[in-house]
Amino acid sequence: MSCTMNNWVLPDRLRTPDFIIGGAMKSGTTTLHYILGQHPQVFIPDREVNFYDIDNLFQHPDFNYFDGANWVSQRLDDDPERFWKWYAAHFEGAGEDQLVGEDSTTYLSSEIAAKRIAMQNKQLKLIILLRHPTERAYSQYWHMVRTGRAAYSFEDTLRYDPFSVLQRSLYLDQLKKFFRHVAPERVKVVIFEEFMADKQGTLRDICEHIGIDYRQLPPAAVEAHMNGSLVPRHPLFALAKNRFFRAGGSISYRAFLPMRPAMAGAHLDFPRLVNLAHRSINPLVKAKPPGMKPSTRRLLDDYFERELDGLDELLGRPVMSRWFGQSA
Repeated sequence: MSCTMNNWVLPDRLRTPDFIIGGAMKSGTTTLHYILGQHPQVFIPDREVNFYDIDNLFQHPDFNYFDGANWVSQRLDDDPERFWKWYAAHFEGAGEDQLVGEDSTTYLSSEIAAKRIAMQNKQLKLIILLRHPTERAYSQYWHMVRTGRAAYSFEDTLRYDPFSVLQRSLYLDQLKKFFRHVAPERVKVVIFEEFMADKQGTLRDICEHIGIDYRQLPPAAVEAHMNGSLVPRHPLFALAKNRFFRAGGSISYRAFLPMRPAMAGAHLDFPRLVNLAHRSINPLVKAKPPGMKPSTRRLLDDYFERELDGLDELLGRPVMSRWFGQSA
């Protein structure tokens, strides 16, 4: 397999995925990643890789660093060979008889990812998970609270920065753009609610789609559910801290990305120390987030029902009525 991307040819010796779990965020991707990772015919790295949209500033602001004068950024066009080798290194542990996969929850919402995936001669398969858009947005908000990225209540986030929590629920436009570049028959769209209601049936379909034997999945893996609800013990305290000390999410990526800022002094980063201290006195606890305000749910359901009109026709199945009732 060879592939030309940005005027550089990917050598045959570099191994790249046979399948990708491409999003959407907070729609069961971590659970599916874990389950498929237990299959003896599959190798999948532990963490998200985000290669195909690594230079998307909207999706990955944490991947870029500003020291007051200069930026260190993930510009794939500057050194494609370096980035391809970095990507392939994630799959070096795979056996020759294993399929290779990866999980990056931003690919669905990044059209550049679809373009780059389509540039390859390799006809890899994709799995896209979709969840009730309002529920997905609310779950993402609480993820942002936990990781120090949300500084206001959910309602004020919708007022001040709606893009941050709503954009990844705009599935219709995202899928249309994705299908411009990647043939729909290569994409398995999984509805989160159906996945949770019938794991075995859904997993059989997914295994068939990517070409592995469902019967070899360990029974315990099939029943797994990852990413259980974790919330700060004192959510208002967490929001107040986030307003003054951002989580420094970029710090956690410093040793991971291809283009890295200087590491000197990273362990003394003051915001990071503040966040570590905060976590010790306001730990995450296993609990359901507070319920969404009914008026907020009505606002978002009305918005998404309007914005996603046409999703059933695109997918050829009744998804909207499952999410919004028979009136959809």
